[in-house]
Amino acid sequence: MQRYAMLFGTYMGGYWILKFILFPLGLMAPILLFLFAGLTLCVPFMGYYYTKMYRNQVCGGGISFLQAWVFTVFMYIFAALLTAVAHYIYFRFIDHGFIINTYETMLDTFSRSNIPGVEAYVDQLEEVMEVMQTLTPIDITMQLMSQNVFYGSLLAIPTALFVMRRKQEISKE
Repeated sequence: MQRYAMLFGTYMGGYWILKFILFPLGLMAPILLFLFAGLTLCVPFMGYYYTKMYRNQVCGGGISFLQAWVFTVFMYIFAALLTAVAHYIYFRFIDHGFIINTYETMLDTFSRSNIPGVEAYVDQLEEVMEVMQTLTPIDITMQLMSQNVFYGSLLAIPTALFVMRRKQEISKE
């Protein structure tokens, strides 16, 4: 199980890395941010496809809920580990505060708008931005990795429910 979870997790991690490239680019070109969101919505379907492939090719067409869930969680963990390497490289050597500065610019633009009642939200977002500026690249990476594992563990539940299947008994007549 671990071998196939690592293999499919590597494929998914590569997908996540390529998808992540669109996020900072999407802050400059909104269509890329939209593409990033669309590709993110494809992740559960990829998880289903890989788990189904594991069931059919390795498990002989049958898999229990628990086995499917554990396989899917492992796959997401391995994908998150691989993606964490790319996140760290990006935030340590490439970003140099680009994402935070872009969000601050957006927040300034939003706060200057004359929308009634927006002040409370702006104050909260400014507090969040102050905390985000104190995070190191490893802090950001660990936060993103833990989110990926957590959400992957949750996505593994419906995936396992859809993929589980009892092995078909071959009747001898």
